[in-house]
Amino acid sequence: MTLHWLKGDTPARLGLAVSRKVDARAVGRNRIKRVLRDATRHLRPCLAGGDYVVVARSAAKTATNLQLREAFERLLRRAGALPPAGQGGTMPRREGAEPLPLNAPGSSSGRDEPAC
Repeated sequence: MTLHWLKGDTPARLGLAVSRKVDARAVGRNRIKRVLRDATRHLRPCLAGGDYVVVARSAAKTATNLQLREAFERLLRRAGALPPAGQGGTMPRREGAEPLPLNAPGSSSGRDEPAC
């Protein structure tokens, strides 16, 4: 994938370009766009403002949905549009403290809320 980003003060907007060279079948092109739109929807609270245009490449045709999502997130982090992946939180972890299970009170569900 290739990312073109015009920084701005407006909330993040996404444009997608998936040509017939990537996949001759419309269903394949639409799958790629659907996965990228969903990833953007979940990452939008963390994204820096501006306009984003993602151009898909031919490798996207054979990539799984998870691979597309991870590649997109890596691309955004490399461009500086997302904060670097880290532990999150503001307090250092105590020695011997166990992390909360995903469904425990006080923990996020993981998928719906991004870890900025």
